[in-house]
Amino acid sequence: MLAELHVENFGLMEAVRLQFGSGLTVFTGETGAGKSMLIDALGVLLGGRASAELIRHGEVQARIEGVFEELAPEGLRRLEEAGYPVEEGQLFLYREIKASGKNICRVQGRTIPLTLYRSVCEGLVDIHGQIEHLSLFRPETHRDLLDALGGLQDNVVVVNQAAKAYQAVIRKERELSISGEERQKREEILRYQIEEIDDINPILGEEGELTQEKKRLSNAERITSLISEAYVALYEGSAGKLAVFDLLGQTRKALQELARLDEEFNVVEQIESIYYAVEDMADQVRVYKDNFEFEPGRLDSIEERLIQLNRLRKYGVSVEEILDKRTGMLQELEQITHVQEQFETIHKEKKTTRQAYETAAGLLSQKRFENAERIEKGLLLELADLSLERSRFEVRFTPNMEPTTGGAEDVEFYFSANLGEPPKPLAKVASGGEMSRLMLALKSLLAKVESVGTFIFDEVDSGVGGRTIHKVGEKLAKIAQDKQVFCITHAAQVAAFAEVHYGIVKEVDGERTRTRVELLSESKRLEELARMLGGGEVEVTRIHAQELLRSSRFQII
Repeated sequence: MLAELHVENFGLMEAVRLQFGSGLTVFTGETGAGKSMLIDALGVLLGGRASAELIRHGEVQARIEGVFEELAPEGLRRLEEAGYPVEEGQLFLYREIKASGKNICRVQGRTIPLTLYRSVCEGLVDIHGQIEHLSLFRPETHRDLLDALGGLQDNVVVVNQAAKAYQAVIRKERELSISGEERQKREEILRYQIEEIDDINPILGEEGELTQEKKRLSNAERITSLISEAYVALYEGSAGKLAVFDLLGQTRKALQELARLDEEFNVVEQIESIYYAVEDMADQVRVYKDNFEFEPGRLDSIEERLIQLNRLRKYGVSVEEILDKRTGMLQELEQITHVQEQFETIHKEKKTTRQAYETAAGLLSQKRFENAERIEKGLLLELADLSLERSRFEVRFTPNMEPTTGGAEDVEFYFSANLGEPPKPLAKVASGGEMSRLMLALKSLLAKVESVGTFIFDEVDSGVGGRTIHKVGEKLAKIAQDKQVFCITHAAQVAAFAEVHYGIVKEVDGERTRTRVELLSESKRLEELARMLGGGEVEVTRIHAQELLRSSRFQII
């Protein structure tokens, strides 16, 4: 359950710090005072959408903190697995919204990404607002609600996995089911392309070597001239000119003689290193010169080979890509030529996955039918408590002919509020007040099986009046015997059932407006209930408020 909530600079709320216990807690106040803003803040704390527009005007950031206690065992296990064990039975959540648009999320004091934060918050609170009435008008939501009421989510996961496996096989079958003529055309194209690559037979690294050789042969005359010039200068010498090697030999002798005459100046090792290095270089130049050959016609053959390799560019930029493409084409050709064998394999897979789906879906369907019967009976009792004792509620199933995620049937709720009228789809028969009571009845059933510890109802009494509004209060109090329940209401008849009553007030302080949340004392609570009743003489409404409190407390006991 939610034990503490601290809101700072969120909307009109400057600083609100609240502590909660179990049972039914209500929030009341004038229209526009900021009651729903408190629920919005809690929604943001639980991972809801947060924007800079929610920050109080003039501030740079808004903060929302919450402390949860007495978590359900599955919630504790999920937090443990996520790496955020609950310390001393308390879970600490923190959300910060900055004017820059940046959001900070913390669990147990550790900053985590929003997506992970949302998964941690999942299942802590069930927030029911007026917008949820609309979900009952949409048949596509009914199956999920039925499964939630029956705790069938794990069965749905198994069915969805089986359906996806079957659908994957169907896609493979469809891809193979092209006409024989198309397969033949594709086979001819693949064989031609593979043969073209094999005829040219590209070799890894070949193109680079040929390009380098082409460059060398294209400049053969200049290379021959340069290498001869270099060898003459290094080793042979020319008329009237000594070679570098000979000059170094003379220099070497002179420095050897100098070292004998003056030992302090000795560079013999350096000159000998240079002398032998030049000798080695001269040998390398000579070998290159002797081995350099210019084969007639070699340049033409190289250019022809490069043209052939260039023809294969349509299969890839490099030889490696071309060879990879060839491998892929061989695999595709193998598939085409053995398509019948693949069809046989797929037929077996199709049968196996279909059977797996039907087994899982059949079990889910059986549980849904049983659950639907229990819900129909349970809702009749719940609706009778809400002055809809003559109503009828039915869960109707429409079979799905092919395996699909969600199961072997679609679900739609049918309802009739009046005796003698046949049930019809909710969207066609239920009024706003009836829809509010139906949703409350469903939530009452959900509270019995749901692990969520906190239920929040935002104006669940909308569209309900007269004697029935009192029944709504009774129902909320009943749910609050097992769950922590928060309720925002405009109805004094509902607020009177609360164990704790907060008043929400919008006030002006200087040039600023702010929303204040105040825990009402007994006397102030009486005044608030009298205000909510409104009309007539002040003393009369006060007496009425006192009677409401006495009556509700007696009924809760």
